[in-house]
Amino acid sequence: MTSELPNDLDVSVDPELAARLESIGQDYHSLLQEMLTRIWPSDAAAAVYSDMQRSLLAGIEALALRPDALQSTQQQWFQDQLRLWQQAVGDLSGEPGEPVVEPDARDRRFRDDAWQRDPYYRHVLQQYLLFSRYVDQLLAATDDLPESRRQSLSFYARQIVSALAPSNFIATNPEVMRLTQETRGQNLADGLSRLRDDLANSAEGVNVAMTDREAFEVGGNIAVTPGEVIYENELIQLIQYAPTTEQVFKTPLLVIPPWINKYYILDLRQDNSLMKWLVDQGHTVFLISWRNPGPEQRDLTWADYMQSGPIAAMGAIEQACGEKSVNLLSYCVGGTLAATTLAYLTSTRRGRKVRSVTYMATLQDFSDPGEIGVFINEPVLEGIERQLEADGYLDGRVMAFSFNLLRENDLFWSFYVNNYLKGETPAAFDLLYWNTDGTNLPAATHGWYLRHMYLDNRLIEPGGIELDGVRIDLRKIATPSYFVSARDDHIAKWTSTYYGTRYPKGPVTFVLGGSGHIAGIVNPPSKNKYGYWTNDSLPDTPEEWFAGATQHEGSWWPHWQAWMIDNKYADPERMVAARLPGDGELAPIEPAPGRYVRQSIPEVLAEQGVDD
Repeated sequence: MTSELPNDLDVSVDPELAARLESIGQDYHSLLQEMLTRIWPSDAAAAVYSDMQRSLLAGIEALALRPDALQSTQQQWFQDQLRLWQQAVGDLSGEPGEPVVEPDARDRRFRDDAWQRDPYYRHVLQQYLLFSRYVDQLLAATDDLPESRRQSLSFYARQIVSALAPSNFIATNPEVMRLTQETRGQNLADGLSRLRDDLANSAEGVNVAMTDREAFEVGGNIAVTPGEVIYENELIQLIQYAPTTEQVFKTPLLVIPPWINKYYILDLRQDNSLMKWLVDQGHTVFLISWRNPGPEQRDLTWADYMQSGPIAAMGAIEQACGEKSVNLLSYCVGGTLAATTLAYLTSTRRGRKVRSVTYMATLQDFSDPGEIGVFINEPVLEGIERQLEADGYLDGRVMAFSFNLLRENDLFWSFYVNNYLKGETPAAFDLLYWNTDGTNLPAATHGWYLRHMYLDNRLIEPGGIELDGVRIDLRKIATPSYFVSARDDHIAKWTSTYYGTRYPKGPVTFVLGGSGHIAGIVNPPSKNKYGYWTNDSLPDTPEEWFAGATQHEGSWWPHWQAWMIDNKYADPERMVAARLPGDGELAPIEPAPGRYVRQSIPEVLAEQGVDD
């Protein structure tokens, strides 16, 4: 958004419209200043900004050592500018020529016809595309930089290029210009109101609303699989879901979701709920619902998450249904916790409490964590640690903003344009509601996780991690393991999660689903989408695995169920009568989904005396 008046608006004959647009622009700049004051006092934000400066300076220095590449790129730039000038002359004379550069057909930002047929917008777009190509060519010439610095430089350069897209500004977005004319600026007034609301619900920067938050209620129309909370402590509530079959497998299933975001990504609607599907297959399903922490929980450690999480849950499950062993199903950082818990139980001679473990989109080897690694280097981590020490927690809205920048055009700028420039109300979409319903992260746990896992990659070292005085080793785990990853995952790259299969000494199966971090995992069979790949062998590299893999249609869920049954981790010959929550020693505390999952970040901070 900009306070400059669009050129096509003739406000000289409409003083009322001119005054309205001027007022909107002034209000916007005031909000922009407020947003900036939210960012710069933060040690974490300042550390990222300094890293961006270092990366850009490193790129300039690398280009200075490649005058040949710089000269070649500049020559190409001048030639393209000449072609663009000739095209502009043709456009103005009514004889448009071929575009100098074509936009990507998949790029939704430039689908409006005006980008191609209107000389003004066509020229603006061509200039932007040439600039983007020019930046890519310059980045390619920095190949002498260390790979980590090149990745950072590429990430920050992409953020700048994406931010400068003409679609992000009033006067250079034809759709916004038409709306502004048609509504006499009402779209901008509505957008300003939405921006004000979003800033009020943000921690640093602006968390753009992605969906109509009034359209969903946890426990009302999402997270509705029937069950009861049958155990709770300071950190978790344990949900036992109600059975839908007369008989169930003897060994119960414990689900360990991530505590970054809330568990109900696995239980959104009945037609895509993994929890409901598991219950319908005959599993007695228990699920950990993590507390949304605040500064009072600042000292909670990874070991606390292990002891109060899966280990406490296993003890509660034994009380609830009399079973001493469980199958584990874990997701994302919940899977990393599951791996450390298994290694800990193995080292303390309790590994048999787990009959099988499933890791969904889980990193264990962090040597290549993907683009999120841009934020994991010593200077940036030190800034994050200072912020964690000061606050006692990492605000989940900051984490969400960081993750959205990994796909900035889809998860930030598209909503920015629709919400603030077009003044549109976001559509009701349950997945995006979940994506904005964040959780905080305790200082002690998160700082330790970033340093020990992401930065130092100590989990794969024998004895590299110590939990409650026990040095753990993934290589000692004999529990049968099922790894499933997603081919287009930008959070936990499948080519990195694959390397987790090298460490357990027990039998290992690896499956690759289609799509990304969410859709590749939450892929119900009824949709018959995305497909998956299998390979009975586990060669040294993911590329070799994929080359020898067989593609299948539909969801990986039935393949997992067959793996469970074929190996008798879910044994059809040892079925028992369905277990109702409360049948055992633990009485129901409250209906699912329980209190913990309903805790919003503002509510948690208000309860703990933090001024949000």
